Amino acid sequence: DSSGKEGVGGRKRNLALLRNKLYMGERRRTEPVVESSTTAGDHGTLRRSQSDRTEYNQKLQEKMAPRVGASTSTTSPQEDEEQVSRRMMAKRVKIITELMQTEKDYISDLDLCIKEVIQPLRNKQIARFAVDGLFSNIELVHQVSAKLLSLLEEATTDVEPSMQIIGEVFLQIKGPLEDTYKIYCYHHDDAHTMLESYEKDEELKQHLRNCVQSLK
Repeated sequence: DSSGKEGVGGRKRNLALLRNKLYMGERRRTEPVVESSTTAGDHGTLRRSQSDRTEYNQKLQEKMAPRVGASTSTTSPQEDEEQVSRRMMAKRVKIITELMQTEKDYISDLDLCIKEVIQPLRNKQIARFAVDGLFSNIELVHQVSAKLLSLLEEATTDVEPSMQIIGEVFLQIKGPLEDTYKIYCYHHDDAHTMLESYEKDEELKQHLRNCVQSLK
């Protein structure tokens, strides 16, 4: 009958309205909500749901990602390799320069020791002063060091940095270096003990003091 039809139609309309309310309620839970503040005048406080914050964070990371890679994308792999190669070559040149300067300083110290200490003590011919025992084969050390410096200068003078072969220099002089320093190191402890005994003798101590003063 007509009353029954109207009842069915009313229930359908009520179900439609209920679904619409549920849909709008779900949207309000996920969409940004602006709450007015009574103390801030016309300005409001923005409150976002957790899903909105997560989405915003993802978008922010996506926007930032190209900026992070922008600085590296401007240079090609070949240019990066060239920059690394130049830095390594500059470092190598610096190390070789420092190596040669250190060797020059060492030879200069040996020169002073031989001229201002060893030779004067030998000339005095002090009976109880064993100059060779105290200084071992230091003159041979000087000769080998001078040879090493000469080879280093030969390998670097008027030679492009990339063509300077330094390892070969040490291989050439490896034998003489080893033989010379074996003797020097072997006698080092005895020389130290001898020096301590000489410093207890006032006359010998004065000779050593004069040599040190000459060096200064």
